[in-house]
Amino acid sequence: MSRTITVIGATGHLGRLTVEALLERGVAPSDIRATGRATERLADLADRGVQVLRVDRDDEAAVADAVRGAAAVLLVSGTEPGRVEQHRRVVEAAREAGVEQLVYTSGPHARGSSVQLLADHATTEELLETSGVPHTVLRNAWYVENYTAQVETYRAHGMVGAAGEGRVSLAPRREYAEAAAVVLTTDGHLGKVYELGGEAHTLAEVAAVIGETIGQEITYTDVPVEQLQQILAGAGVPAPMDAVLADVDRGIAAGELLVPTTDLETLLGRPATDLRQAVEEALA
Repeated sequence: MSRTITVIGATGHLGRLTVEALLERGVAPSDIRATGRATERLADLADRGVQVLRVDRDDEAAVADAVRGAAAVLLVSGTEPGRVEQHRRVVEAAREAGVEQLVYTSGPHARGSSVQLLADHATTEELLETSGVPHTVLRNAWYVENYTAQVETYRAHGMVGAAGEGRVSLAPRREYAEAAAVVLTTDGHLGKVYELGGEAHTLAEVAAVIGETIGQEITYTDVPVEQLQQILAGAGVPAPMDAVLADVDRGIAAGELLVPTTDLETLLGRPATDLRQAVEEALA
């Protein structure tokens, strides 16, 4: 029996990879709705038979159309200011449509975290809890790509952070997507909150592995959080995002981005990819 799965946010990296993972798991292309604003990025998926819909999360009617008739919905968390209201529209639309499973991508220890970047996740989790919509929460730790994407900056200036000896749990983005696909296509996940993350490393260790991979020493310099914010602002990161990103390193130093569970390994059925291999793949 066909079971339609809607991916809200398929034009982003994680959403796109989740669609690919669903296809790899044997979901019929016609049973997948891939949505987002920049649907030209999904043209190849449409050619393969995936339903592609242009959906602006600020458009209540478009969101309602995207989830109507879907058995399961993956809500990839937004990245824009006001994303909580966007999430609220999806949750309300899912309730009205009678969606059987709403899966949300949150962040590590969201409900108890002091990390500013995770505050919207905590609010969205509370929305889900009171909505009455059957749901699953995937608290994704950090992506290896958060760091490999900055390799050219590291080449020129080294890595600068404020994380001290704190460790952050890391895995490739594709493995978080695979875990989402597992949850969307197998039973037993309703009401669950999964803390997902791979191996934990200090930023100095991340810098060293990136350096070894590219054949150039990459230093890690630790600075106070306030100085890191100034560096980010000087590099063009606008306020208040400069403070929010600097606060992430404070959270790493405090152990708030360390995920000590094996939830990702359990969902994947294997260990997460180790840092060295993940970096090599990301930079290939």
